[in-house]
Amino acid sequence: MPSNKAHFYTYSMKRFLLFVGILCATNSYAQQLFTLQGKAQGTYYIVKYVADSQRVTQAEVEALFSKMDSSLSLYKGYSRINYFNAHKSVEMDAYMETVVRKAMDTYQRTNGLFDITVKPLVDIWGFGVKRKQGVPAKDSIAALLPLVSTKYLSIKKHQLFKRKNNVEIDCNGIAQGYTTDVIADYLVSKNIERYLVDVGGELRAAGNNSQNKIWTVGIERPTSDGDDVIPSTALVSLHNKAIATSGNYRRFFDEGHTRFAHTINPKTGEALHNNIVSVTVIANDCITADAYDNVLILLGVEKGLDFVKKHPHLQLHAYYIYKNSDGNIEEKYSEGFAQYFVK
Repeated sequence: MPSNKAHFYTYSMKRFLLFVGILCATNSYAQQLFTLQGKAQGTYYIVKYVADSQRVTQAEVEALFSKMDSSLSLYKGYSRINYFNAHKSVEMDAYMETVVRKAMDTYQRTNGLFDITVKPLVDIWGFGVKRKQGVPAKDSIAALLPLVSTKYLSIKKHQLFKRKNNVEIDCNGIAQGYTTDVIADYLVSKNIERYLVDVGGELRAAGNNSQNKIWTVGIERPTSDGDDVIPSTALVSLHNKAIATSGNYRRFFDEGHTRFAHTINPKTGEALHNNIVSVTVIANDCITADAYDNVLILLGVEKGLDFVKKHPHLQLHAYYIYKNSDGNIEEKYSEGFAQYFVK
């Protein structure tokens, strides 16, 4: 005679499995991948996050871009940065103050190799708002160098002052990375713990993706002539980290046999024209990664890697792509960068 107890266990097990199945389905449904994308700051943006509902909308993200533009865009006549460049001082908002203070700190740590007062030099090389590129006369460069130094800037409370007339600032070497942080921090404020924010190649990620794996991103590898890029050969994983790249294959012009890239050395006034194709930096936040990729590309491979090694408190990791003496593409990276490669 069949046991009622056996029937009870069978029935209970079926109910348990059904409950587990419903629970798993519910959890799977609850955690969705949301993607927001568009154009801003002269480039693209992609915001991905995993959540149980759409906690952040496209309009909210674009409102953040609008606030950043009102603060730091040289292309917006009404921005605070343009007001400062035309006057002796400006009342900074929170965005501008964060960026300027970070720029001042980076200036000190790099012995002046990162300098936002480089704007006159950026303009004369044709990498500013008015794109008229060409190698300027050495006398023209020399005449502008006395205007370039962050020591001519000072902050009192929330007011930014210039200590020398005609000093102008350009925060484009750091602002895009900071925009990535602003968006990421906004997601966090909405209790979003799993996200990937990409603003023109400046990225920050946290948590796992929708497949419950660490976010993976690719690093572009230029061709040997530097005129194009091929599919990423280096994949890195990002977990609660940020990544930024500075290179000579996006904004540049060629004159003779020399390529001049948009990164300007504030000490010499010269546009970048060394053998570095790109340098990618991983840091704890994107404003730091974005600031130091400019520094490391100017330093070059050996000095750059030495800088990373001698400044462990900055927690920087660097990956160089460069041309060797034969013109072939090679790679070199800091010891700490290796842990991020996807194997």
